[in-house]
Amino acid sequence: MEYIKITKDNLEKEHICCAISNNKDIQVSSKKSWISDRLSEGLVFLKSAERGKCFIEYIPAENAWCPIEANGYMHINCFWVSGSFKGHGYSNDLLSACIEDAKAKGKKGLTIISSPKKMPFLSDPKHLAYKGFKVADNAEPYYNLLYLPFSADAPVPKLKECAKQPTIQKQGFVVYYSYGCPYPAKYVPEIENAAKKIGLLFESIHIDSKEKAQNAPMAWTNYAVFYNGKYISNEILNEKRFLNLIEKLKK
Repeated sequence: MEYIKITKDNLEKEHICCAISNNKDIQVSSKKSWISDRLSEGLVFLKSAERGKCFIEYIPAENAWCPIEANGYMHINCFWVSGSFKGHGYSNDLLSACIEDAKAKGKKGLTIISSPKKMPFLSDPKHLAYKGFKVADNAEPYYNLLYLPFSADAPVPKLKECAKQPTIQKQGFVVYYSYGCPYPAKYVPEIENAAKKIGLLFESIHIDSKEKAQNAPMAWTNYAVFYNGKYISNEILNEKRFLNLIEKLKK
């Protein structure tokens, strides 16, 4: 099986965005711009040469866009193997390549944000446990910081206190997002317009720097929905799902 490592030279032409096929889509261009800015910070995006959802993306934990304390670790932003790629060894190849690279760079281990059970947009905890990952820390309402230490004496990473109990002092709907995931580029404006049409109090907050991400009020910073200060969901909403959520919250 053949794999491609994204670089400044091939970023523009390579397919990198999940199920999105059009390289001119705002979601693709936003994600590629985000990747381009991170490459100098040590980000690695390794993908199957075949077009599809089969890749791993990781970065030194000091530069990770999430509120963790994991100095000396490598943090996996996203690890996605799905559809026809499952069951053919791609997952083993990609994770093994990440481990080999992290060890070559003198890292103490790997970290990744997951959950007690499989949830949308988060890596499968059962698969990660099978690969040796353990729970290092957790945050409300359903986040686990998992880690794979390379030695018995490797320090245990942890989540920052700002992420442990995700609440904010704002009313109405507040959506935090970053372009670490491509989908918010399309769907945040869509639900913002939907909120305006029906007169809802709504605010979108773009996490556009490492510093903002590392001090965010939630563990997973690609996307978060708050309502009247309470954390609601990490699921990236389109207009229909957003309106359904409103009806659910009214009950």
